[in-house]
Formats: sequence, structure tokens, C-alpha cells
Amino acid sequence: KATILQEDEEDVVVEKSFRTTSFPGNGIEEVEESRGNSSSSSLERWVIKVEQSVNIFLTDSVIKILDTLYRDRDYARFFVLETIARVPYFAFISVLHMYESFGWWRRADYLKVHFAESWNEMHHLLIMEELGGNSWWFDRFLAQHIAIFYYFMTVFMYTLSPRMAYHFSECVESHAFETYDKFIKAQGDELKKKPAPEVAIKYYTGGDLYLFGVNSVITHVITKSNANEWFCIFMPISTENLYDVFMNIRDDEAEHCKTMKACQTHGNLRSPHSYEDGFEDTPDCMIPEADCEGIVDCIKKSLTPSQVKQIRTVERNR
Repeated sequence: KATILQEDEEDVVVEKSFRTTSFPGNGIEEVEESRGNSSSSSLERWVIKVEQSVNIFLTDSVIKILDTLYRDRDYARFFVLETIARVPYFAFISVLHMYESFGWWRRADYLKVHFAESWNEMHHLLIMEELGGNSWWFDRFLAQHIAIFYYFMTVFMYTLSPRMAYHFSECVESHAFETYDKFIKAQGDELKKKPAPEVAIKYYTGGDLYLFGVNSVITHVITKSNANEWFCIFMPISTENLYDVFMNIRDDEAEHCKTMKACQTHGNLRSPHSYEDGFEDTPDCMIPEADCEGIVDCIKKSLTPSQVKQIRTVERNR
């Protein structure tokens, strides 16, 4: 069944939120407008537009550089992409651990899912290494130094605005999906003649599929619906040849992209096991009174009580 689904390339769709009109936080803005805070809503939309414009500019700039350097060297390009793609997830984890260490708030589900995504990207990287994508020292040098810069940039961005950091990761994952999709369509016949790498076979069809399951099905529960379906779709994936492997990697990137989009709405992320165990945001895993998305959000929320009091005072005077 999994093989049949993989052969239908048109079934995989990556949802993009590059346009501010489709940003999932618009519901929050409508609530603010209903309370008479239209200026705050306009400011929020403007901030979102600026964040996404900066992210798109940065992503397009990196893509142009990679297109120039790796025009005819696919495996080396994939090695660089996978080295970069795994960075945001352990950058998110670093910041979340820092918040937990400071005693500000805890988000167990976010830690679990981001680690599963990092684990998935690490195996993509191992596959590209087995295919020889890291054979040149220049490719290793470039990928590793970009990753170092990308890590600190993501930590800084995630500390200020997780929404912006998640959107930037969505841009990166969307580019990765499109790159693999074009490669499969162009080289599909040749890939079907080549054997699958051993590391890919062990990862996609091995016995330890726990983290792969969390990574693969998170999109199905991220909207707080169909929470029980993750057991049904959790199954080994075919890896009969190199074509199957790249299909799996492409589909993984689609899952990452959709997850990053959903993460841009705070509180929208749950791991499958949270629903399985009937677990909700208990005081041990989240501190409501100190719950902020980042430094910018904390500053905004610190000003909210005074604004609410002013609105209530005006209403009483009326």
C-alpha cells in the first residue's frame, strides 16, 4: 500500500504560507479587532509581512548561491542541503532547553517533535554521505560553516520570534521538497536501476521506527483532529531501489514543511502520544502565567494587562 502511494507523485502537496494573507494567526487578529484593538492588529500584520519578506529574501539568496555552485552536482548539493536542514531543529531544542533551565516554561511536545525531525534529517544526511555527496573537502567546508552560522542565526531568531524562525524553516524545507521533486522527475528512470543505500534500508524499514513515526504523522494531529489515525498510517516504507529512497526523502521534507507552517500558530503542536495518553498541557509541562512565544511576545503580553484595564475603564465610563 505504501509503495502504491509513493508512485503517485501528485499526491504530495506542500502548503505554503509565504503570503501573509494565509498566515494561520489571523484568527487571533480577528479577536483583537473585536475588542477594539485595530491598531494592534494592523501592527501585527505589518510585523508578519516584514518577517516573511526577510525570510524569503534570505532563502532566495542562498538558493541562487547553491544553484551557481552545484548546477550539475546533485549529490553534493543534497549533502549541503541536509547539513543545513537539520540545524534549525536542534537550535529550537537549545532555546527550549534554555527556557526550561531558567524555569520560565516547558514544552515537552515541541522538544519531542523537533528531536524526531532532527533525527529524520540526520538520516537524510547519512544517506547523502553514503552516496558520495561529501567526497570533496570544499563541500564539507562550505556546508559545515554555513551550518554554524545558521545555528546561531536561528537561535537568535527563535528567541526573538518563534513565528519568524518557523516560517524561515518552512521556506528552507519547501525548497528542499522542490529540489528533490525535480530531481526525481528528471532522473527517475536511472534511480530505479540503482540499489538503495544500506543506511536508508535500516532507517525506513528497520525495527526501531518510533522517532520516524512521530516525524511522519505529526501533520495528521497537528490540527488537533484525527488524533487516533497515526497508528493506522504508521507503517514501514518501501526501499527497493534508490528511486524509492528519494521518494521517501521528498515526502519527509513535505511533512517538515507542513509542520513548520502549523508551528507558526502558538499552541498548535501536539505529539501523537499526548492524545494517546490523554495528556494536555499540565502545569508540569507548561506554565500558563509565564507562557510566551519569545522575547517580543513577552514584551507585548507584559503591556496587555494595562491596555485591557484602559479598555474596561472606557467601557465603564460609557
